[in-house]
Amino acid sequence: MSPRYLTIRELPPPGGAYSHLAVAHGLVFTAGFGPQDPATGSIPEGISAQTEATLRNVERALSEVGLGLADVVKVTAHLARLEADFTGFNAAYERVFAQPYPVRTTVGSQLSGILVEIDVVASEGDS
Repeated sequence: MSPRYLTIRELPPPGGAYSHLAVAHGLVFTAGFGPQDPATGSIPEGISAQTEATLRNVERALSEVGLGLADVVKVTAHLARLEADFTGFNAAYERVFAQPYPVRTTVGSQLSGILVEIDVVASEGDS
């Protein structure tokens, strides 16, 4: 079966030539999402609020294919200020995700005007 690619109108439009989601072989891959409010484009202040807003955007994307954060198996998080913001990011992440937490990689990255960007891999079910 060929992969399905989806772009979701209720989310900020992609900033380049890519889709919001790809679905292949029982897995869902998201593009990197930032904290922009889909309705207004506004960006909240601070790492905690930006992390929660980013995860809400990830959740919106996953809901398009009937999944939620409980279906996430892998998270990649990019922080603009890794050392300064890791503690606040991690605390917000713990508030949003339930245990057991998905596997995660958190790296420092150059981001344009935001403090955090997150992409995930989710599973459509047990294989």
